[in-house]
Amino acid sequence: MIDELKEEAIVNKIGGRFKLSTLIQKRLTMLSAGARPLVEVRGGERMQIVIQEILQDKIFLDSTGTVRTHDDEVDLSLAVTTDGLDD
Repeated sequence: MIDELKEEAIVNKIGGRFKLSTLIQKRLTMLSAGARPLVEVRGGERMQIVIQEILQDKIFLDSTGTVRTHDDEVDLSLAVTTDGLDD
């Protein structure tokens, strides 16, 4: 388990375990789909990248549940297509 997730500070920073879980899941999906990391982490493990983005106040969930940055100049929008998956 990632040590940072054992601390209550990260849970409190986001506003609860559910919000933290949602933020992690959404950001992992973005990174898996090709979004660029906002921090550099040795080894480049996606989960560690997301945790560091949260701890460094790079990302948060807005009131609609959308992943946002504190610096609105960074575009986190993601267009996911399902071409060929559904007919």
